[in-house]
Amino acid sequence: EGVDGGRGVVGGKEGGGSWRMSSSPLSKKRRVSDSETKTGSHCSSSNSVRTELSHTPTNGMAKNGNDAEIDEGLYSRQLYVLGHDAMKHISNVLVSGLRGLGVEINVLSLSCLQFYLREEDLGKNRAEVSRIRLAELNSYVPVVAYTGVLIDDYLTQFQVVVLTNSPLEEQQRVGDFCHSNGIKLVIADTRGLFGQLFCDFGEEMLVIDTNGEQPLSAMISMITKDASGVVTCLDEARHGFESGDFVTFTEVQGMTELNGCQPVEIKTLGPYTFSICDTTGFSDYVRGGIVSQVKMPQKVVFKPLTASMAEPEFVLTDFAKFERPGQLHLGFQALHSYQRKHSRLPKPWCQADGEELVSLAKEVNSGQTGSAKVDELDDKLIKKLAFVSAGDLAPLNAFIGGLAAQEVLKACTGKFMPIMQWLYFDALECLSEEEGGAMLTEEDCAPRNSRYDGQIAVFGSQLQEELAKQRYFLVGAGAIGCELLKNFAMIGLASGEGEVIVTDMDTIEKSNLNRQFLFRPWDVTKMKSETAAAAVKQMNPSIRITGHQNRVGPDTERVYDDDFFESLHGVANALDNVDARMYMDRRCVYYRKPLLESGTLGTKGNVQVVIPFLTESYSSSQDPPEKSIPICTLKNFPNAIEHTLQWARDEFEGLFKQPSENAMQYLTDAKFLERTLKLPGAQPLEVLEAVYKSLVTDCPHSWADCVTWARHHWQCQYSNNICQLLHNFPPEQLTSSGAPFWSGPKRCPHPLEFSTSNHLHMDYVMSVSQLVCPVYGMYKHNGVYQSVPTFVPRSGSANANVDDNRLEELKALLPGPEASSHFKLTAIDFEKDDDSNFHMDFIVAASNLRAENYHIPPADRHKSKLIAGKIIPAIATTTSAVVGLVCLELIKIVQGHKKVESFKNGFMNLALPFFTFSEPISAPSHKYYEIDWSLWDRFEVKGLQANGEEMTLRQFLDYFKNEHQLEITMLSQGVSMLYSFFMPAAKLKERLLLPMTEIVTKVSKKKLGKHVKALVFELCCNDLTDEDVEVPYVRYTIR
Repeated sequence: EGVDGGRGVVGGKEGGGSWRMSSSPLSKKRRVSDSETKTGSHCSSSNSVRTELSHTPTNGMAKNGNDAEIDEGLYSRQLYVLGHDAMKHISNVLVSGLRGLGVEINVLSLSCLQFYLREEDLGKNRAEVSRIRLAELNSYVPVVAYTGVLIDDYLTQFQVVVLTNSPLEEQQRVGDFCHSNGIKLVIADTRGLFGQLFCDFGEEMLVIDTNGEQPLSAMISMITKDASGVVTCLDEARHGFESGDFVTFTEVQGMTELNGCQPVEIKTLGPYTFSICDTTGFSDYVRGGIVSQVKMPQKVVFKPLTASMAEPEFVLTDFAKFERPGQLHLGFQALHSYQRKHSRLPKPWCQADGEELVSLAKEVNSGQTGSAKVDELDDKLIKKLAFVSAGDLAPLNAFIGGLAAQEVLKACTGKFMPIMQWLYFDALECLSEEEGGAMLTEEDCAPRNSRYDGQIAVFGSQLQEELAKQRYFLVGAGAIGCELLKNFAMIGLASGEGEVIVTDMDTIEKSNLNRQFLFRPWDVTKMKSETAAAAVKQMNPSIRITGHQNRVGPDTERVYDDDFFESLHGVANALDNVDARMYMDRRCVYYRKPLLESGTLGTKGNVQVVIPFLTESYSSSQDPPEKSIPICTLKNFPNAIEHTLQWARDEFEGLFKQPSENAMQYLTDAKFLERTLKLPGAQPLEVLEAVYKSLVTDCPHSWADCVTWARHHWQCQYSNNICQLLHNFPPEQLTSSGAPFWSGPKRCPHPLEFSTSNHLHMDYVMSVSQLVCPVYGMYKHNGVYQSVPTFVPRSGSANANVDDNRLEELKALLPGPEASSHFKLTAIDFEKDDDSNFHMDFIVAASNLRAENYHIPPADRHKSKLIAGKIIPAIATTTSAVVGLVCLELIKIVQGHKKVESFKNGFMNLALPFFTFSEPISAPSHKYYEIDWSLWDRFEVKGLQANGEEMTLRQFLDYFKNEHQLEITMLSQGVSMLYSFFMPAAKLKERLLLPMTEIVTKVSKKKLGKHVKALVFELCCNDLTDEDVEVPYVRYTIR
């Protein structure tokens, strides 16, 4: 291959081929050279793809090496996981083997089973067909098909080689060559419900960041002079360091020898203290200082494949299966022996083949001399490996493929700790729950010449029929949503009488393309749900799928009503916020539907399965609330860039959104003034001042006015206000205890002096001017410079009478409602991903200017966007792995598993790497009298009686007294109190005679929609002994 990457090699016998992919954008031309098309008889039986880094950049990088520029619009969410430096190191990768697993790795690392093959592709070369469709994903990544033998000369051009579906002899040959030539090697395989992953990154692998977490920092209150100096941090928050971490220091007063020192290893002594080096020869500590963690590179040594097979190290994926990796290590070798002997895998659920694999595994074990030898072989486990090994499951490929792709990125970048060195995974819980597993027969699992044969080989044809009937609601079509849809299509969900309904109200943005593989560049601005539905239809024309653009919530309960939910078999969440998750959780509990819940954060991912009457629900446990920044810190005492960025976001809302919204409400809503004057404290004055400014004093009439206002606002925020603060609290000010006021977390600011030659100053004025224009419906222009008057600090404090007088003055000065025809103000909603709208320009400039005021290190645009935009870092590898696990749980649900121990909640952090699985927590049990109940239980009450009339409140209360021996003391529906024992007698007398629905409409002042079949009532009750008892809610059926 030429270095320009313009040539690709295709051809060879069907089924042969390799791919190579490059994460950098090669020249756009791709040509096929006849002289290089090889057919020879030595073709590998796998398909391969290669990707490469060329001198003509194509991976979103303008140049090679460290000068490369990355397309942040496309890669932004992934950059927050890997970082710019790591992204620039992703280079030539060879992926050999293009069944489902190989394509998962290809798609993910660069961003049926084999979801890029279609029925019209039957008989064509897998590598070439897949290459074309992979290339569509990312124009920055050239993909080249190769169908020749994996000879040594060919391998030398790659940074990483990935083998899938490869014979053991080839693995060992390629492994030895790669190890001795400094080429990183990943071997990945799936066999039915089992997965295997191996990594060898050589003997000189340098890991630059072992965990991917942001370096910690803390403010210092004391450092002692000792042989091991003790550092005490301010008790605002725990320092979070661990023994063995390295730190450095800045801004220490007195013991200045520590400032900018080489990284020092620490030993933690407590949550606020740690010891460092010998400080006896240093100056005395006076005050202040910041200690910051330094990530130190760590050298990792890998054994070559052959040596590692004999002396394996395992990464455990499930602590409940502690012995299993050692057993499967031998089992997979036995499978290679079986294939070598019979030129095929064991037949699905064939007893004789299962027995033979056990014998072969025993031979493999007896031939071991190292730690790979086990005392006793688990015959049942090895037999199950034989029974399902011919199977090929999309969810397993997604999970192992996601992990393997992450290892490829680690190999290229040195970012995150690699898998050392073997990982085995199984999902045997997916098989029948019957004791020992219900034995499927060879006939049940024989090939049907169907796209699902790989799945039928594991589960038989009955499950396939059940999957086809399923009706599932998928909420969200983002990263997780797209992966779920792809897996749904591959496993044949809703491919018969069933249906998948997917809803998402968002449109596709460029930043989505990096990890949402159902979308292409030409889909940008289209609706996600419709585009995703059409894309999976291409993958599997049999799937019945409907796309909606609705937000889930009370507003759409007319659409997603009782009939809708009752027709579902289950719900899968693919949401990006907790509120929507909790809403869907409540709906699933009410309608008693299984819920598949999952989420990702960078390299972290989790899966939770909610099963009616069996497990707790998503809402049963909650994460701790996010820490908020105190107002005083934001307003006067910032000490971190996060504080200045939040201040800048508040500025954006306070300048370009809230005032124009208030001004238009004042002009168009007759009751706005009345409501505003009822607000507490100084709020009425603040709101009306802002309205007055928007409509009168600050209202621009030209571009020059916008620039003048922007320049004056700069002066106010970064000079005048700081001068005023320093006038109130001079730099040398002491507290009542004699300590300096400006110390600890309080950083003493300094005013800035405006300069037209300072780019940051001009960026601020330009961005503010450009944002003020659209608020007032004016066209944007280029800037002009305006001067400002000298500022004089004011003394004294505000007077309440002055406030009242000003309020009356403002009411007189504000224009009347007739002025509404002259004004049309437009509120601006913050949008972080449009680089042409000046929103992020303003945030970066506003934040960094304030940071300069307070001597805080500034943040670049990339970091500012992450923090101010509250972006969730995301990478396709984690998404794929998480969704693979979700779909394994889906298969269990469809099979009707009933034991809580059959299901698995999972958590992973691919950076560490760390995996843990646990059975879901059972639904907590409650009791009244001798009746046990959980969140899944309720009282069912039919509102319509036999005579056709509806139950009155008196009849409702009597029903519970007679039927359940419960005296209702309070009864509510939503936020409406329908009945209470302390209700006034007259009101109670009237209400007792009314039908229940009439009381609900009367109290809530809302009519009941025709779609409402039942109401939910909450009860407070006493038992016969007059004691409070906790009871379930009531489902009161009205239709």
